[in-house]
This record gives sequence, structure tokens and C-alpha cells, in this order.
Amino acid sequence: MGVIHIATFATLDLVGQAPGGPDEDPDGFAYGGWQAPLVDEISGAQVQAAYEGTDALLLGRRTFDIFAAYWPDQTGDFARLFNRIPKYVASRSTPDLSWEGSTHLGPDLAAEVRAIRERHDHVTVVGSLDLLQTLLSEGLFDRIDLWLHPVVLGAGKKVFTDAVTPGRVRLVGSPEVSPGGIVYLRYARVDGAPETGDMTRLDGDPT
Repeated sequence: MGVIHIATFATLDLVGQAPGGPDEDPDGFAYGGWQAPLVDEISGAQVQAAYEGTDALLLGRRTFDIFAAYWPDQTGDFARLFNRIPKYVASRSTPDLSWEGSTHLGPDLAAEVRAIRERHDHVTVVGSLDLLQTLLSEGLFDRIDLWLHPVVLGAGKKVFTDAVTPGRVRLVGSPEVSPGGIVYLRYARVDGAPETGDMTRLDGDPT
């Protein structure tokens, strides 16, 4: 069984909407492109390394359309990877699948993702906040790579919403900080519900 790997970008207040540009997801959002001024060589290299071993992409409709309009005409490592491997798109409507290797997933998204996991070793999920909520609510992920950026927006769609099923993760490796202050965190999913406790019991007082 393969790995479902979520790679996502967020502000300090965990907004993940439209990091790449103002037209990415405007939907009442005034800060599209908030990530662009903060990217540096270190964080860029981290993102590239995170895709090592990826043999399929899982994308929401909006991200798929952006990628399909851009990557087929590009060169370089990312372009070669994205153009070569299968692309699976989750959408309630009918996307244009002219980008070679693209497949539209059916209405039972959870079942489709489980089948994809059986066919591939390393499936990377990019952007696609609506898709992300489904995966988090269904527990359909094995790893989350999260880049936290030093900016607070106070508005916008969040990476983690109330739809997320409570769960646990563990840190994989030490956090890495780029020169511009982007913190790279890598987590692996842990089975089981979150544990709770009582802070008043931590001072050694048995009462």
C-alpha cells in the first residue's frame, strides 16, 4: 500500500488560500499571492526535495486547472515530473483532461483515493483545500509536509477546519527554518484519537 503525502503552504494563522497568485482563488480574498514574496532558495529546495519519489499527483479541480494550463509548456525537473506521472483530479464537474495522464475521479472520493493508494507508492496532494478537508476528515493521509510562512492574514480559507477528524501526528525530523523565516515541518500520521490530560496534575501534587 502506498503513501498519501500532503504538501501544503500556510500562513502563521494557517490560511492556505491562494498562496501562488491573485487569480488562484480570489473568492472574496484580498491576499492572493501572499507566498510569492517570501520564497527563497532554501524553501524552494525543500519543496523540490519533498517531491522525490512521487509517482502520482492528487489534485482538486482548481489546482488541476492551474497546473494543466501551465506545466505542459514548461521545462525543468518539476515540469518533467508533473508531465510524466499520472494526475488524478477530484471534481464535482467535468474537467478538461487534455493534459496527458489525467484522470477524473468518481463521486465516491474516499474509495477512489484508497484505490489510488493501492496502485501507487507515493501519491502527493498539492494545494486543493477542499480536497484536503476530505482527506483529513477521512483520515486518508500518511504524511503532511507543512511550510509555515511569517505572515498573518486574519482572513481566508484555512488548512485545518472544523471538518477535520481529530487525530494525532508525530514530527519526522527536526523543523527547518529558511533565511526568510519559513518553517518547514514534516509530520507522519499516528493511529488513534488525541489524548487528553490535566495540567494541574503535573506539579507532583497527588490531589
